[in-house]
Amino acid sequence: MTFETPARAACRPHIRATVACVIQHQGRILMVEEDRGGPVTLYNQPAGHIEAGEGPIAAAHREVKEETAWEVTLDGYLGLYVFELHGLTFHSHGFIASPARFLDTPLDDDIHAVHWLTPDEIRALDANGRMRSPRVLPRVEDALAGQAFPLAVIHEG
Repeated sequence: MTFETPARAACRPHIRATVACVIQHQGRILMVEEDRGGPVTLYNQPAGHIEAGEGPIAAAHREVKEETAWEVTLDGYLGLYVFELHGLTFHSHGFIASPARFLDTPLDDDIHAVHWLTPDEIRALDANGRMRSPRVLPRVEDALAGQAFPLAVIHEG
């Protein structure tokens, strides 16, 4: 049995595993507007933390339903986006998807509104500092460029 020293534990990075989904339909991208308690709302793809016992694919489906009331078809894996925010390191799995069915269910409490935005509208929001994380626009740009991998690159279970 190996015991970890306090010094070694303090050096371990604090990593948060998350998912984010770029959902495209007729030249627009589904974005959520979130009330984060600041002076303005922020924009994000449907995104959130991977819960215990859940893989990235299941988390992507769940987060999209909770934040947008849409059921989607995952079309590809954008990749792993690693970034630091507020002293935490995030490993964010990016997906691309298409809408399958609107569920008309209640949204998460912190979702102010859901919008279908053009890429130019998203770029303008980013230029005005209205994105939730520094990886929102890069995921959009990667999806628009067709940069995606098959979902089979993810091995769950």
